Amino acid sequence: MSLRSRLSIAVAAGALAVTALATPAVAGDDPDDPRDDWGQNQTQDQTQNQNQNQDQNHNPRLSRGVVTASSLALRSAPNRGGQIIRWADRGEVVSIFCKTNGQSVQGNRQWYLLTDGTWAWGSARYIRTIGTAPRWC
Repeated sequence: MSLRSRLSIAVAAGALAVTALATPAVAGDDPDDPRDDWGQNQTQDQTQNQNQNQDQNHNPRLSRGVVTASSLALRSAPNRGGQIIRWADRGEVVSIFCKTNGQSVQGNRQWYLLTDGTWAWGSARYIRTIGTAPRWC
């Protein structure tokens, strides 16, 4: 890379940094500021999310289960090679959309597709169902 290219990149980066430092903070970033309603909107959003989660738990198409492992990796595919999306802790109640056969985990080939905020697969070996059994995918 030529000296001229490096110099122009450095000048552009410097100008961007100076602009970022000189720009005032965005209005509404202080939840205690009485001049905005950010905190109120955040509370409303949390309430809506809680209502959606409650509705999801009452959806007749969904089953529910309890995680029995101390920590369960929820994955992008119904096998141990799938990318870990998130972790579920023992006792966590999860919503099960459906079940399918996948990689065997200690003799159990069933995996559940969970719908708790993200779509992820959990091994049925470590999820005890509550109530009705999940439907097949």
